[in-house]
Amino acid sequence: MAGTSKSVPKSTTRMPGASPSIDAIELLTQDHEEVKAMFEKYETLSDRSVTSKRKLALEICLALTKHATAEEEIFYPAVREAGGDTEDLVDEATVEHASAKDLIAQIIAMDPTEDLYDAKVKVLSEQIEHHVEEEEGEMFPKARKAKLDMMALGEAIAARKEEVELPLAQ
Repeated sequence: MAGTSKSVPKSTTRMPGASPSIDAIELLTQDHEEVKAMFEKYETLSDRSVTSKRKLALEICLALTKHATAEEEIFYPAVREAGGDTEDLVDEATVEHASAKDLIAQIIAMDPTEDLYDAKVKVLSEQIEHHVEEEEGEMFPKARKAKLDMMALGEAIAARKEEVELPLAQ
């Protein structure tokens, strides 16, 4: 019996709902890539794909809401506390999140057939693209230099993301 437990991969022995160990920056970067792919997919949908647009837009909004909440509650405070010259970056990122949340709320409340729906999704995409460039190009390297415990932060971020839902019921 002892031999069989050694052959079981560690990931299958985790408690249900437990988050796998992952570096915080790797997790956040993975989120960025997944959302970028969703935005790109949205751009390929035709004007008549109303149901698909709604479904994908809500998936984008949920992914961004989970990501932003975890960053604001876990990652940003850790980066700010680490000191250095990160305070302005964290402040700017927080303001960018507020702007994204406003657009997310508007998109959730709209129907894809309404005027400006696609424009709002496009503007959200552009805002997120800019935000990602700043995080990955400036904040993440500074966070790495600060020697934060990226594994512990990653686990906390993954766990928090599991708890977050969209701010408004569909």
